Amino acid sequence: MLPVVALVGRPNVGKSTLYNSLTRSRDAIVSDLPGVTRDRLFGICRRGERPFMVVDTAGLTENEDVLAKGMAAQSWQAIEESDLVCLIVDARDGLNPDDIEIAQRLRATGKPMLLVVNKIDGVDEDHARAEFSRLGFAATLLIAAAHNQGIADFVDEVLQRLPADAVEPEVDDGVIRIAIIGRPNVGKSTLVNRLLGEERVLAMDLPGTTRDAVRVPLERDGRKYLLIDTAGIRRKARVGEGVEKFSVIKALQAAVEAHVVILMLDAQQGFADQDAHILGEVVNAGRGLVLAINKWDGLTVRERTQVTSRLDWGLSFVHFAKRIPISALHGSGLGELMKAVNQAHKAAHREFSANELTKAVQAAFEKHQPPMVRGRTAKLRYAHQGGRNPPRMIIHGSRLKDLPDAYQRYLENALREKFRLTGTPLVLEFREGSNPYADKKNALTPRQIEKRKRLMRHVKR
Repeated sequence: MLPVVALVGRPNVGKSTLYNSLTRSRDAIVSDLPGVTRDRLFGICRRGERPFMVVDTAGLTENEDVLAKGMAAQSWQAIEESDLVCLIVDARDGLNPDDIEIAQRLRATGKPMLLVVNKIDGVDEDHARAEFSRLGFAATLLIAAAHNQGIADFVDEVLQRLPADAVEPEVDDGVIRIAIIGRPNVGKSTLVNRLLGEERVLAMDLPGTTRDAVRVPLERDGRKYLLIDTAGIRRKARVGEGVEKFSVIKALQAAVEAHVVILMLDAQQGFADQDAHILGEVVNAGRGLVLAINKWDGLTVRERTQVTSRLDWGLSFVHFAKRIPISALHGSGLGELMKAVNQAHKAAHREFSANELTKAVQAAFEKHQPPMVRGRTAKLRYAHQGGRNPPRMIIHGSRLKDLPDAYQRYLENALREKFRLTGTPLVLEFREGSNPYADKKNALTPRQIEKRKRLMRHVKR
């Protein structure tokens, strides 16, 4: 499981800016106004040798209103669930009484802690280090998250304090691990019970019944699986619902652990922003993906057309994933669902020869060449596989850095169609050959040398 790092501190000290830098995203709203972050955000940091999960929390404050108390409760819940707590302070504001109070409360939790002094740009570093030494932390990191200053050192320090074996290596034991995720009450536990043929997990109409990830082995049609039933991912849960809201972290951890993710959608509820966020992380993690549209049997023909149209719009960025209409309650569509899971797993672990990849890339290039840039066209010479789960294809050539995004998507779609890669993300990596004469301004290339020799022979005649 991915370890969890919580970013905590007073409002407006730069937690969200640091979160965006670590996750290379803009998921967290950044503003000079304090209290903008009210909900916990989660993402994966892949800037170091090992990934870890980052949680951006609301600012801790002594404000007594109901909203502030609820936000603080969420932050302390994140601290309780984390493996490392990073206390963020503001170098420009200096040491604040609230910083001292927060540090004392953090020590009482017994959690491993790290002090991070943010906004160090334009501030005397020695003075800042001395001022915040009063908090009594063994190590102090100085960063400027807005300018990515000190982020690499921060990641290195975090990794040293996290368990090295937190992410289990890929083990090919023949068992396909399937994470079933989705919002509350879409039928995840009902699906697990229907696949197993017995009531193994609690399934009720009340949302939030499942509180943690439940792992259940399954054998079906001669194949072995491990089903991971997760707690519901709330769209915009109320601030006070601490246990259920933090379940999104567990769901993402389960997705990273799995080979294939089944995202369950309620056909009557549609597609929400939280679903899109989770899907983005699943794609970034390179996991196989199947979309299960549950409660399909309860819709009229007209409603099915409307739902399909909405899903076409909302799920366009995961066009590679199969959509399977099912009824978890009645068991319809489950055979097709498991076929899609097997297909996604097979595609994600497929091996390719360099010869077949090169031929496929060259065929796509000949069918549709990239546009000219500054009078020159990119050349695609050969390709080979760089990894599995997800398939990574490395394409070598010249002037590849000028390939438009649209042409890269064309190549991806052409390779998907050629090799029938359904249900898995596909990574294309472009590499240009180095020019051995690039650092020799006056050196001649072999072609220029031969041309000069021919010219000299002509002159002598």
